[in-house]
Amino acid sequence: MQTEQTPVSKTRSFAVVYLIEMWERFGYYGMQALIVYYMVQRLGFEDNRANLVWSAAAALIYVAPAIGGWIGDRYLGTRRTMLFGAIVLSIGYALMTVPTETSWTLFCALGVIVVGNGMFKPNAANLVRKIYEGDDARIDSAFTLYYMAVNVGSTVSMLLTPWIKDYVNRVYGHNLGWHAAFAVCFAGLGVGLVNFWLMRKAMTHIGSAPDALPARAGRIAAVVVGGLMCVLGSAVVLQYESVARVFVYAAGCVLLGIFAYLIGTSRRNERAGLIAALVLVVQTIFFFVFYQQMSTSLALFALRNVDWHQRLFGATLWTWTPAQYQALNPIWIMLLSPVLAWVYARAGERGRDLSIAGKFALGFSVVAVGFFIYGIAGRSAVDGLTSSWYMIWGYGFYSLGELLVSGLGLAMIARYIPERMGGFMMGAYFVAVGISQYLGGVVANFASIPSRIADIVKMAPTRGIDAVAAHYPQVLSLKLDDFRQWIGALPVDDAAKLAHTLATAHAAPFASLPDSTRAMLLRFSDALHAATLPVYTSLFNELGYAAIVCTALAAAAVPVMKRLSAAHAGAASPADSGGALPSLESER
Repeated sequence: MQTEQTPVSKTRSFAVVYLIEMWERFGYYGMQALIVYYMVQRLGFEDNRANLVWSAAAALIYVAPAIGGWIGDRYLGTRRTMLFGAIVLSIGYALMTVPTETSWTLFCALGVIVVGNGMFKPNAANLVRKIYEGDDARIDSAFTLYYMAVNVGSTVSMLLTPWIKDYVNRVYGHNLGWHAAFAVCFAGLGVGLVNFWLMRKAMTHIGSAPDALPARAGRIAAVVVGGLMCVLGSAVVLQYESVARVFVYAAGCVLLGIFAYLIGTSRRNERAGLIAALVLVVQTIFFFVFYQQMSTSLALFALRNVDWHQRLFGATLWTWTPAQYQALNPIWIMLLSPVLAWVYARAGERGRDLSIAGKFALGFSVVAVGFFIYGIAGRSAVDGLTSSWYMIWGYGFYSLGELLVSGLGLAMIARYIPERMGGFMMGAYFVAVGISQYLGGVVANFASIPSRIADIVKMAPTRGIDAVAAHYPQVLSLKLDDFRQWIGALPVDDAAKLAHTLATAHAAPFASLPDSTRAMLLRFSDALHAATLPVYTSLFNELGYAAIVCTALAAAAVPVMKRLSAAHAGAASPADSGGALPSLESER
């Protein structure tokens, strides 16, 4: 007779967390691929508002894990908090499916996602660490596979949700496609929750101390009330730009104050490590300003100035929608990760492995190449549309830079921060990343395009404006996206709404216009593409130069970092890396 419970394999326990992480990232990145487009095209936000709203939401999403990790460790339990966070996230995605044009509905949904992500993200990764605690030989492999879950989930969702949006809008109209796509994000996380429930026995022995105790109703109620307050607070931050700005800049001041206090009051043998960490945290903030362009300026560039037909020697290989180009990031990450791991291994065997500071400098230089590729895209553009090959190769260098810089962020905290303040500094690091997400939106607004055609032609000289103003001035009162749907350059999301817009502007159906008028308006459409193109390419070139400056600063810091690292190593043993999460996922 069996008297003891059969031990659960670590692989099975890991599979439970792996799968729910994959489905959670499926939901999150499926939403991210569409969110800026949704605000611009569905809710009618101006570019600058959409960029800042999403960047503020991203900042809150990165700040929240600092609180969620503490709740998991000390209050509810790591396993329980992760599951609670996944449920809250699913509620957030469900709210995104509500077919309304009220911005408060969106902001409350994003607030729920902020709270859910804060509870889920740090605790899911912490469970992986707990599964393999004490097994250093397998923990790196586990986190590598765990990171692949992020990229598998995000790749599939970034390709799928834009397609679903377009298909449903085309078949059913009424802008239902947006909400159908968000419903897929909700359904994906639902699959992850069902799978977790079916495999829950493999996780009963994994967690923090509070997981071993019965759930206390009072604590759960306190977390629910606190979460609701955070949802409302997040919605207010997203609604009011001035509040978001004050919140982010205050967080920056607090972050610098934390480092100044810790450096000033720490033991002498700890200061070198803290200063080294501060230098690398500042560099990481700069990197995430570049990173945030993926879902802001690069996303809108793909919408307005990229030829979505992937061509080779005149033949069309495939056609993507603009949102799907964001999937290039995880695709390149999956392709480049094993190559970079092999390079690191070979360099280590030969004693030529770069320091973290050196990898940061190399990463910024690669990011610069990526943005210069985007910057030169306009030189071969035809009628204001550039080849999608520029997007593919630009994302390739961009993603390699991400692997070199952001993949080392938490490893840096583990290496230089004393163990007794490791958890606190992990939270501070995420606050720094959140600040840079918002700053990335501020930078993206340098390429903000007005929504109305009349404002676009004021912004930049546009060929054909005199002819249009003389023969068909109704066009000037239209929004750019409405105009492009009218002439057939964009799929029509809501035919009834477009018809009402055209009737208000006294514009006849495009097909009913004389051939000469249609030809004039199509030429004018090309001219509008040509007008917006240099706005984006100018920003990308400036970001390329900024990345070069970051490269120079990072390279100049290498000798300083070597001295600080030597002083840190000589003064004390490196901090235990057991509390760190050596994977890029913790930052994605």
